[in-house]
Amino acid sequence: MKFTGFTKTVLAFLLFTVLNLTIGAQVVVERSKEKVIISGAQYYIHLVKKGETAYSISKAYGLTVPELVKENTQASAAINEGQSLRIPVREVPGSVPVREAAAIQNHDDSKYLYHVLKPGETVYFLSKTYNVSENEIVSSNSGLDISKLSVGAEIAVPKKDNTREKKKQAEEQEKYFLHKVLEGESLSSIAEKYGISLRELKRENRDVKIPLVGDFIRIPGVKAAEPAVDEVAKAEPVAPVVAEPVKETILPLGHSEVRNLSGTLNVAFLLPFYLQENSERAPVDTSRSSKGNSFSIADKKEEEWIYPRSLDFVEMYEGMLLAADTLRALGLNLNLYPFDIKSDSFELNRLISSGKLSKMDLIIGPVYSHNLSKVADYAGKLDIPVVSPVSLLNNSVLSGNPGLFLPNSTLEVSQSALAKKVSEYYDKNLVFIHSDSTNTDQDVILLKKMILTELGYKIPRSDVRFREMLFSGLSMFDNDSSVRLAKALSDKTENIVIIATEDSPVISKTIVDLQRLSRKFDIKVIGYSELGDLDNLDPKLFFDLGVMLYSPSHIDYSARNVIRFNSCFRQKFLTEPVEKSYAWQGYDITYYFLSGLARYGKEFIKNPSIHNPVLLQTEFDFMRKKPGDGFENQKQFLLKYTKDYEVVVIE
Repeated sequence: MKFTGFTKTVLAFLLFTVLNLTIGAQVVVERSKEKVIISGAQYYIHLVKKGETAYSISKAYGLTVPELVKENTQASAAINEGQSLRIPVREVPGSVPVREAAAIQNHDDSKYLYHVLKPGETVYFLSKTYNVSENEIVSSNSGLDISKLSVGAEIAVPKKDNTREKKKQAEEQEKYFLHKVLEGESLSSIAEKYGISLRELKRENRDVKIPLVGDFIRIPGVKAAEPAVDEVAKAEPVAPVVAEPVKETILPLGHSEVRNLSGTLNVAFLLPFYLQENSERAPVDTSRSSKGNSFSIADKKEEEWIYPRSLDFVEMYEGMLLAADTLRALGLNLNLYPFDIKSDSFELNRLISSGKLSKMDLIIGPVYSHNLSKVADYAGKLDIPVVSPVSLLNNSVLSGNPGLFLPNSTLEVSQSALAKKVSEYYDKNLVFIHSDSTNTDQDVILLKKMILTELGYKIPRSDVRFREMLFSGLSMFDNDSSVRLAKALSDKTENIVIIATEDSPVISKTIVDLQRLSRKFDIKVIGYSELGDLDNLDPKLFFDLGVMLYSPSHIDYSARNVIRFNSCFRQKFLTEPVEKSYAWQGYDITYYFLSGLARYGKEFIKNPSIHNPVLLQTEFDFMRKKPGDGFENQKQFLLKYTKDYEVVVIE
């Protein structure tokens, strides 16, 4: 599997950030005056002094930490006293380099516009802004290295003869509305805005693959208004009519608005990044002996290689960074502190002892329950809320930890929702399928108990038609399970089949058998979200059966905030997260808790129900089992596979 350079940059950034946080107070870095030329480029040679960090060195030379890492890959594991680093020569921000100044001494305003470069702007950006090619800009600035321009540089942009362009725009104006692409929009969302099909929109814009902000998209079937007859003669060519529908400002019912934030929050991320494992990229000596002769095998990692166990949490952190960007844009000042905390407790104990968590306003992580319990106990004494970023096997860690939150609900919550749903079919034939042959699986026992309890609220137990079927597994008696399943079904009433197992072979065999039997019997299937995660089953089976399942998350890819998230993620990391990526929950958790703290302060931690913003893949409905315990999210989406081959949310 290949990974983008941006993902590796995130890892490198984390590596240096985490290492820096363990060093302590930073010393003032003195810039080196020693310059050398390497491959035609000028570099400072900086000798690392005691107390200097990657961050402080980068700041002193006007670099970012990832840029420093890129130039000094051999130092990716650590910054050590006495180490030599090469630093690209940069001009002081705001000043114009000598070579650039020479290019702008003689202005020719008849041929060129002159643009002062701002942070983040590139030649590509200028070409789009001024509607000229990149080659034209490069050729208009001879003697300059366009790839190494600094902020404040003045770039000559050739003026274009607009007569032909205006004529072309006027002609297109007669046929189309021209839609100016806004941030977060895609071809799909634009087609939906104007009530046309994606195919129609693509047909009229064959040259557009991924629309960029500021591009104009032709909208077929919508004509611009024509001027009055007596004004046609004197009307001059005008810019295209830009159709920009009003942005939706009405929030879904019951949701909180998040805007105009203020203040400063410190947040720690305790995630298993496995930075040391990712930094070990040099050949490994695996010496062996053969007939008395020793030899070694070089185990050099590919450039794109990333330690597999860290990938999910790098993606989670990427989502967290995007949430932080969103909140900063709304006015909130954030200080982020990532720490590499794995399963063992050594690093965690050292971190707690250092006191670096004592000034935090929020702690997200760690992911392992035994470490989470330690952090919750420590943070509880300091009144700091702690959030578990992943699902846990059970919610026992919540006991006695009132400031602890489980956004990813445990199986018990899904079971409770499923039992209540099954009880709605109290007058139907209920078939309970599981694979607990020893009657020791507590999950199966609990779900069965919950269902029977809920049914008892509706009708007398003696009137319940509840058939329990043990699936003994795949064997030479496969046909036996199919026959027993058929006998458990009723041809007189609707059959509600509850699949109470996460065993993939059992689920697969049951679904295949049920699809075949559905020609004769009226069947409705309901189960856990794991039902929909099987890759070895044809999805058509689920749609044919109208499978229903409870899930803690659901992504609506047509939603405005999801479209914007994907667009921002693509721009920043050159990829998009898959549906099961941790990036979604990283964003939701960070955005929810930090915006809640910013709006309501400590009152939000005591009563999280006061805050309900629109999130990407979930909603949070936090409840406590009893006073003094932590909060667990109770929200579950009931998803149904329809005959129209759609997965819809049943309210």
